[in-house]
Amino acid sequence: MDDISTSALLIALAILIALSAYFSSSETGMMSINRYRLKHLQGEGHRGAKRVHKLLERPDRLIGLILIGNNLVNIAASAIATIICTRWFGEYWAVFATTIGLTIILLIFAEVTPKTLAALYPEKIAFPSSLILSPLLVVMYPLVAAINGITNGILALLRIKPSGDGGDSLSREELRTVVYEAGTMIPKKHQDMLVSILDLENVTAEDIMVPRSDIAAIDINDEWKDIQKKLTQSQHTRVLLYRDSIDDAVGFVHVRDALRLLSKDQFTKATLLRAVREIYYAPESIPLHTLMYQFQAEKERIALVVDEYGDIQGLVTLEDILEEIIGDFTTTTLPAYSKEVSVQQDGSVLVDGSANVRELNKEMDWNFPIEGPKTLNGLILEYLEEIPDSNVSLRLAGYPIEIIDINENMIKTVRVMPEFYKPVSVVTPD
Repeated sequence: MDDISTSALLIALAILIALSAYFSSSETGMMSINRYRLKHLQGEGHRGAKRVHKLLERPDRLIGLILIGNNLVNIAASAIATIICTRWFGEYWAVFATTIGLTIILLIFAEVTPKTLAALYPEKIAFPSSLILSPLLVVMYPLVAAINGITNGILALLRIKPSGDGGDSLSREELRTVVYEAGTMIPKKHQDMLVSILDLENVTAEDIMVPRSDIAAIDINDEWKDIQKKLTQSQHTRVLLYRDSIDDAVGFVHVRDALRLLSKDQFTKATLLRAVREIYYAPESIPLHTLMYQFQAEKERIALVVDEYGDIQGLVTLEDILEEIIGDFTTTTLPAYSKEVSVQQDGSVLVDGSANVRELNKEMDWNFPIEGPKTLNGLILEYLEEIPDSNVSLRLAGYPIEIIDINENMIKTVRVMPEFYKPVSVVTPD
């Protein structure tokens, strides 16, 4: 070493520091790269992505190779720096100067700077690095395999598998976070649709059904003229027929079938009953994604929802499920409130007591609890534990509410004042 000039040693030291920076940035770039984008690029035939993906199939080998290279160049740099410092400062100060000086240089130029750069631009670092790491792994495979054999044996004692398989799996909540973190890459409306699909498993038919009292149905025992009038004025393509009570449901009739009979002058009660289609029943606790699959398998679009005793509780359609995913079907792109909601000039909101709590939360961006009663009327009654009088005020889930109208033991109209909302974690009676 005495025959080698100091300038040559400085050049060698600079090269070793550059190699250390390369190994450090390669490690961070490889580990920071987006695995899902990597798979996408690999599917498109990107050569760099294919090389990186192959290296990441065995992260233990990749990390072993990088650390072997990094430690070799760092130790060599330390030896050369010691020689240089011995010439400059003498043997007494050489160790101290080498330790302090080389540590600072390696931290700045071989660790923090390259790793920060690689974390910010992982693809720009990982793809070119794979051109060197792939053949280097082949050349150094015996050494890497030997070291990995020892480290994998230690990991085996800890019951840890070195394979990277399964690390890319996402739970439903993690996937929800990925969707929202996509930002402008996915439009807000599309984000809401994707998240709604994920939530179908947590929403049941009971949550979105048309309540029994609101089902548009026709009593087949009514006067024939009344039946004709209701059919011709119906806003629905399918109408439920029943005898005296919805509990004695006959079936659904398609308005198209009724019009066909009318056009042939065959429109009578007898022919109408023959045109009735069989009723499809669904339990109120069935998740929406399961109900949607059943609709698809049975070629159905509408079902009556029954409770555990078989009593009819409501009605649900395929359109209701689709609206749960993509939002309400409207004929205008302008924002509009549902018929249960009326926003007042003072900022308060008049809400129908029969309004569905989940729909209110989605439409108004409120936070009423959805684990219990499905309607605002039921939620208030459960909270008060009695049927209140009109003009009674309360605070429910942080929202000031004034009961405006009560009729037939049901809360018909309430006033919600969201501007005075105070978040609460638990709702308990006063």
